[in-house]
Amino acid sequence: MLRRPWLAIALAAVLAAGCGTTGPTPSATGVEATPDLSAPVARTPRASASPSGPPAAGSAPFDLTVVATGLDGPLDLAWAPDRPDDLFVVEQVGRIRIVRDGAVLEEPFLDIAGLVTAGGEQGLLGLAFDPDAADHRLFVYYTALDGSEVLASYETTDADPDRIDPGSQRILLQMADPASNHNGGSLTFGADGYLYVGTGDGGGGGDPLGSGRSLDTLLAKVLRLDVNVADDAAEPYAIPPDNPFVDTAGARPEIFLTGLRNPWRIRFDSATGDLWIGDVGQSAWEEIDVVRAGDSGLDFGWNVMEGTHCYEPSTGCDRSGLTLPVAEYAHDLGCSVTGGTVYRGTAIPGLVGQYVFADYCSGRMWIVPATDNEFRGLVLALESGRSISAIAAAPDAEVFVTDLGGGAVLKVVPPGG
Repeated sequence: MLRRPWLAIALAAVLAAGCGTTGPTPSATGVEATPDLSAPVARTPRASASPSGPPAAGSAPFDLTVVATGLDGPLDLAWAPDRPDDLFVVEQVGRIRIVRDGAVLEEPFLDIAGLVTAGGEQGLLGLAFDPDAADHRLFVYYTALDGSEVLASYETTDADPDRIDPGSQRILLQMADPASNHNGGSLTFGADGYLYVGTGDGGGGGDPLGSGRSLDTLLAKVLRLDVNVADDAAEPYAIPPDNPFVDTAGARPEIFLTGLRNPWRIRFDSATGDLWIGDVGQSAWEEIDVVRAGDSGLDFGWNVMEGTHCYEPSTGCDRSGLTLPVAEYAHDLGCSVTGGTVYRGTAIPGLVGQYVFADYCSGRMWIVPATDNEFRGLVLALESGRSISAIAAAPDAEVFVTDLGGGAVLKVVPPGG
């Protein structure tokens, strides 16, 4: 196990993305791209709640302030529905820590380091609490000692709500993963009560397993699972009856979305139910995808496409039936996207309705309006100088981020706040 896993992740992200150093700083008005969209693209515009307009060019729409430090490789963060003031932070090595009143509690909330392979792009990668306050379960996604990807649940007890007995583990899903990179790991619950799981393509360069194009594998997907089954049920989860591929011969019925390379952070817009995805690119392009509420079964194109550009083949690819990103950026601006969330808080009125995301390598944070499906340029919001590994909204809709390299949690605040 590496003593400083964030250094290994930084190196792995650069190697996997195929880039060396980041390029010049973009202008504050954003980065406009002009992809070739002449081929048919499957995307039905569906309006979401109208946001306030983006900040004027040259203005800083927000800043970051430190909430807590002293964490060991923080990769994700979440809140329990009955404990809105406690912040739960995932550490890559296999622990979940509680941040309370700005301090990291000494004893971990959960410690499964003995079950986890950590380092590079592996580790304890994601966390989600059941949204029902009466349900004391939480769900985690981690790389096991044999390299497989595990989705498991644990349960808190009334006797000690600040501790979890590792013996309460229930494995819901275990996926063989032949390579150490592209593991996915994002978890989130939808308003429908189902658990959504982002998985990587299994690793290697260029999707050698063909995961993105195959419906017979759970890799390179977003899965949708009904985890509200009895403890003694024959299966640890059920298949939602309206999952898009339940009646498709040879397809895994868990699949909700396909054609993703390595979705790193998937979040729902609390106001609209739209699902936003940051999908890490191969060698040239990072992308932002969106699934409007009510849509399912979309194919985001990997490995035919990388962003809005042909990947395999490199020219003349068939885009029919594919759903292309709403935004992208090239590797002169970064090398590994960290998907974010749509801001719905009250502290920064001008940011409401903007999707906030970042690049892990460069620390740049951008915004795009969450209104429609038109391809758009980015607005640079902040040069954070941080290695941002997760962005999430708290119960009060204010936004927090984790800094993997700095071992910190920060909060998005008004400029100078």
